[in-house]
Amino acid sequence: MVLVIDVGNTNIVIAVYESRDHLRMVSRIATNRAWTSDQYAVELDDILRLYNIATEDVSGAIISSVVPQITGALRRAVQRVVGCEALNVGPGIRTGLRIRTDNASEVGSDIIVASAAAAEKYPAPAIVIDMGTVTKLIILDKNKVLCGAVFAPGVRISAEALSEKTAQLPHVALEAPENVIGTGTSSCIRSGIIYGHAAMIDGITARIEEQLGEKCSVIATGGHAPSVYPHCRQDIIYDENLLLEGLYMLYCRNAKDPDHKA
Repeated sequence: MVLVIDVGNTNIVIAVYESRDHLRMVSRIATNRAWTSDQYAVELDDILRLYNIATEDVSGAIISSVVPQITGALRRAVQRVVGCEALNVGPGIRTGLRIRTDNASEVGSDIIVASAAAAEKYPAPAIVIDMGTVTKLIILDKNKVLCGAVFAPGVRISAEALSEKTAQLPHVALEAPENVIGTGTSSCIRSGIIYGHAAMIDGITARIEEQLGEKCSVIATGGHAPSVYPHCRQDIIYDENLLLEGLYMLYCRNAKDPDHKA
């Protein structure tokens, strides 16, 4: 089995694959920049036990992290719990992905993982919309080359900014109201956040397709995707585990374990 860990700014997603077609478990914990490797080791060990995963059955691991402060602690935690050194998505890892940006070294590991998975799974050109702390629209051209992206504040950041920077607007649940026109404070805020985000995605997607001169496969993933993509007018494929699958694919591409080579 292969342990895959996707570290985001808000949450860490931990999963175990028995094979590409068999995702054994998925769990989420909060990203904690103050935790030590021992604290992450305890949490990881507890999660594997919770899902009845024997640590000795885990033969490999891979980590994608956009929070460099904790990457080292997590890798040490993995080593301690399952006894193997985790691959890290970064310089030196084989991705099979071609990148055409101003500075390829600046491309985040999450973007690389999402792009590699989309390039294998979907027709090109393609737009991957990863809705987490940041909403990222990641673009692959007709030759499946990663050619750029668009970043925008995620729905949670937008909602928190409204409540924290105003005197009377409350925190609200990230759920769309029944109608676009709000009739109370909560529904007004939720409409602006959810329908506004959906309209932003529709608009930017249309502009990307205009620039590329072609219709694109559009794929949504990320923790906030289920709240937003159903309200988009663009045809969107929802792929909940795109990044996890991408991590497993990259592990197979780089593994020394013969049982998991691609």
